[in-house]
Amino acid sequence: MHRPILLIVEDEAATREGLLEALEDRFDCYSAADLSGAREVLSTERVDVLLTDLRLGAENGMDLLKDFENKPHAPVSVVMTAYGSVETAVAAVKAGAFHFVTKPLNIDEVELILLRAYKTRNLEQKNEELEVEVKTLKKGGRPPKSKLDLIIGSSPKMQKMKQVIRQVAPTKATVLIEGESGTGKELVAGALHDLSGREKFVVVNCAALPSQLLESELFGHEKGAFTDAKSQRVGRFEEASGGTLFLDEIGEIDLAMQVKLLRALSERAIQRVGSNKTIEVDTRVVAATNKSLSNLVEDGEFREDLYFRLNVVKISPPPVRERAGDLPLLINALLKKVVHDNELGAKKLSAEALSVLEEQEWPGNVRQLAAVLENAAIMSLTEVIQVDDLPAELIKRKRASLSSGLRDNLDPSVRFLLSEIEMETIQAALEHTNNNKSEAADLLGLSRRTLQRKLQGEEL
Repeated sequence: MHRPILLIVEDEAATREGLLEALEDRFDCYSAADLSGAREVLSTERVDVLLTDLRLGAENGMDLLKDFENKPHAPVSVVMTAYGSVETAVAAVKAGAFHFVTKPLNIDEVELILLRAYKTRNLEQKNEELEVEVKTLKKGGRPPKSKLDLIIGSSPKMQKMKQVIRQVAPTKATVLIEGESGTGKELVAGALHDLSGREKFVVVNCAALPSQLLESELFGHEKGAFTDAKSQRVGRFEEASGGTLFLDEIGEIDLAMQVKLLRALSERAIQRVGSNKTIEVDTRVVAATNKSLSNLVEDGEFREDLYFRLNVVKISPPPVRERAGDLPLLINALLKKVVHDNELGAKKLSAEALSVLEEQEWPGNVRQLAAVLENAAIMSLTEVIQVDDLPAELIKRKRASLSSGLRDNLDPSVRFLLSEIEMETIQAALEHTNNNKSEAADLLGLSRRTLQRKLQGEEL
């Protein structure tokens, strides 16, 4: 179990600092002097336990408890006051507090109560999850899926990848997921975590933050470590201890940050910014990139020693164009999700529309395919999605491909009359559409009447 994260809300500076010093050995601590500061921490950080004074100057700590009403995964709360009374205690418990303590505080007692509150909250959450699973099974449903079940495909490359995920997941090995954009790298990382038995899955997008902010994000910082460090911050490495840390876009971090990351992976320990204290972490790292790290190493943009640390096991999700036979399965699964997410009626693809999708290269892979299907499902006015419902650029690309194919088949030694070339193009379009003149006309950019006249040899 990871170290519980505690937020202390106390307006008296001496009491607040004393609590931080006394409790930081058992908790990762944040602190605030008022409701505004507390809400700022709660909006950006996951807090397990809240310890708040009821009297915060002119403010009331009970207002924080009201913020959590009917919200899932809220922190468990313990309130403290120098004005203890039965009425106040009852009001705090009714508002959702786990316990009530009076000042002057007995620190040992407070620590035990906070730890008991955290363990009770965890047990309650696990019981709720079990109840949901039991209800699902009683109704004849399936238990909740792991991310591995959401990876669609039965092609040889996909079967091999799934087998590697099953084999590697229970180990502590660092995994590098290297593949094109849109191939489902985060889904693979989630599958590795789901099958690992580890507790938490923490995601950091390395491309979203500059190097200085990324260091604080990963390793945390002490109060006063830099200008805006108004309180202590727990980094993602600590937060993910006992779980999995997914570092997305790992190829984007600079060389200085690479050195610090290498040290954390090598020593399985980190130091917060502004601190000399070493904190051991049990964090399994999974990294992903749409770049070739080996090429970056050759270009001097990525440290070779860090590459070796990350590349203990490499998983490469194949692009859609290399997944022979998987496209119909993908389309079916994605279309069902699109219909569900957008609350649409039943939708299916016509044979002609499916044919157009199957002949695309899909440079954006599954992400691009999902976007195309969502657009088509929304734009289609009927249950059956037709070619005309697909995005215009796909149709244009299909026409360009058809025209290119005809050009490639022409013998340059033979002279063609313009009318013969035109008729060859028309015949190719008709063959492609199984002699459907309306669809052939659409592919050629003609009206059906114009196509009919050309077939009849009329002058236009």
